[in-house]
Amino acid sequence: MPELPEVETTRLGISPHLIGQTIREIIIRRHDLRWPISENLPELCGEVFVSVRRRSKYLILETASSRCMLIHLGMSGSLRLVPLAEEWKKHDHFAVSLANGLQLRYHDPRRFGLILEIAQSEIETHQLLKNLGPEPLEESFTGGNLHCALKNKGTPIKIALMDAKTVVGVGNIYASESLFRAGIQPKLPSNKLSKPRAAKLVKSIKEVLAESISQGGTTLRDFLNSEGKPGYFKQRLFVYDRKAEPCRICSTPIAHAVMGQRATYWCPKCQRR
Repeated sequence: MPELPEVETTRLGISPHLIGQTIREIIIRRHDLRWPISENLPELCGEVFVSVRRRSKYLILETASSRCMLIHLGMSGSLRLVPLAEEWKKHDHFAVSLANGLQLRYHDPRRFGLILEIAQSEIETHQLLKNLGPEPLEESFTGGNLHCALKNKGTPIKIALMDAKTVVGVGNIYASESLFRAGIQPKLPSNKLSKPRAAKLVKSIKEVLAESISQGGTTLRDFLNSEGKPGYFKQRLFVYDRKAEPCRICSTPIAHAVMGQRATYWCPKCQRR
């Protein structure tokens, strides 16, 4: 599944080509994604895009009249910009034709994504967005905030980090990598995390996500960014998907377990507590 860095990479890739552009045509080839594509999206024809934002793993494409496209890439979705005349791929389900001669196409083989039309005023109250936690890259996300959010939770810290009510966008890969850098065992009960260690963990989360964004996201299965190029952060992973391989720091074999139905990796020596 594309995680926060992949979605942010996509946002950075498409923004310069969308902002200030008039929507000439909206094409819906299939409606049956995880949530049906909004039937009234073609009403946005003639509108001008004024911003492309991200909230958690959702992209928000806003027009001058404060109407928005809310997009989630699901398990296998991607957005790419192509010339209008470019041949459609098998799993291209949706497109926005722009005045600059480009077309934003949504590609999704598994169809677990969504594309909805909502008003800008609904963003904070929409059922998909209203219960989301803080953004991990914002200054307001601090060790103190994380410690407060976890102090009454007995769930393993790895599971808590992947809960979007705790913090958004720290998916499986980045939770494992952040815990490694902070030297924290993924099975540690959340309420046992001290304030100093919470601060260290927040620092690690910010570093891991920022590095991944700077390198174009993680190469995972079928994710492609807006230019059709895979990300490269996977080459720098310390523990994720490295079961029994030697730790890059201490050479101890990387441990593996399933937590919350997700594969979890850690170094038994570097992450003792």
